[in-house]
Amino acid sequence: MHLRTDIILNWGRYEEHLDEAAFQWGQWERTLIASDQLLLEAAEAEEQLLARLDALVLGGERVAIRLLAPTLASDESERLSAAVFTLLSGDWSKSADTVLALVENATPTALDAVRRALEVLEPQALPSWLPSLLDKAPHLQALALSAMGTHLIAPPAPLARWVTAKETPVATAALQAATRLRARIEWPLLQQAMSSHEPQTRDAALITALLSGHAETWRICRDMVAARQPAQTLPFLLLSLGAGPSASNLLSPLADEPQSRADAIWALGFNGYVTAAETCLKYLDDDNVAPLAAEAFSAITGLILAKPFIENKAESEDEASNEEDGTAPTIHRPPGTDLPRPSADDIRGWWAKAQKQFNPAVRYLRGQPWTSAAFLQGLWTEPMRRRHVLALEATLRSQGAFQLQTQAFTRRQLMSLTSLREAPPTLTSRPLAEGLVS
Repeated sequence: MHLRTDIILNWGRYEEHLDEAAFQWGQWERTLIASDQLLLEAAEAEEQLLARLDALVLGGERVAIRLLAPTLASDESERLSAAVFTLLSGDWSKSADTVLALVENATPTALDAVRRALEVLEPQALPSWLPSLLDKAPHLQALALSAMGTHLIAPPAPLARWVTAKETPVATAALQAATRLRARIEWPLLQQAMSSHEPQTRDAALITALLSGHAETWRICRDMVAARQPAQTLPFLLLSLGAGPSASNLLSPLADEPQSRADAIWALGFNGYVTAAETCLKYLDDDNVAPLAAEAFSAITGLILAKPFIENKAESEDEASNEEDGTAPTIHRPPGTDLPRPSADDIRGWWAKAQKQFNPAVRYLRGQPWTSAAFLQGLWTEPMRRRHVLALEATLRSQGAFQLQTQAFTRRQLMSLTSLREAPPTLTSRPLAEGLVS
């Protein structure tokens, strides 16, 4: 009878569901940073992953015990994330305890896979033990703060308790939670965090400080860039978003330096002003950044990167590395070159004719004057990897009132964006750092 029951349950089919879920999880993570996919396209691809995960959940307790629980010993990040997500989404009474046993003894790689699963869970599926991790080892505190911040769950004690932690992951997670929860952190603590040698902590502190209303943060950001500190992707972006037309004056010298060129061009693509577009034109012949420069120029001017303005598509070294480590980059990481190679002469010829249509004093998005409505529409229509920066700008311009989680399942993002259309937030249109960084 046991054999017959096993046949009826069709274990081979459930093993296939798990294999495909792990594969689709990795595919989904890559759609989040894709240069050639839009939100609705990514949502269609996501449905394949969700179908596999739902099938595993419907397998019930026996699938959880025989297939999913043993999978928690896997060293494959995507498989582990899929298993944790499915266990916690199901109704097996021991699922939460089984995942907790993994968490308490997890390697850093496994812990990151668990964190990712917790981030995309439905809030009602979060394990009840999550807050208890705040009293345990630092790596568990960081996990709890990250997941709780993502789901807007305030910890039982002020976040300042963890912002001052010596352990980088804990301080970073606490600052990121403060941003999500719109919790105000005292200025001396933020100054200390912004001076951290760890870029992740520094970057989280910059955003938290800006949302806490500390205008001096813009000057600190400018000084960081001028000091040529390492890992400058976010400071470059903040200056580009905040400084208006003067951003090109600040970032052009950095674009002239090979080590910071990619970061500077990536940032200028979000500035929107003619000066930024013309700076990008200078690098269309640079083999290392030409596709990136064309992408940035297109984002400002609206030039469609198709024939005759492209030649071929460069291989993406970033994409290959992501496939190896299974991670999903955040906005703090500069993009790769998985973009069409531009035809520099054709683009410059187009600009020679089109530039008279652009006012140097006006900010543009895809060739149209920047408006709040057009900007928010970009969260629907811009390529997936650019949406992370747009979401950051929306957070800054709304002073934290609107925060789109661009690393969440797209079904949740679509719900947020639909609500946004019904009640759009008030967004300031002036340069965010006006008068402070020129």
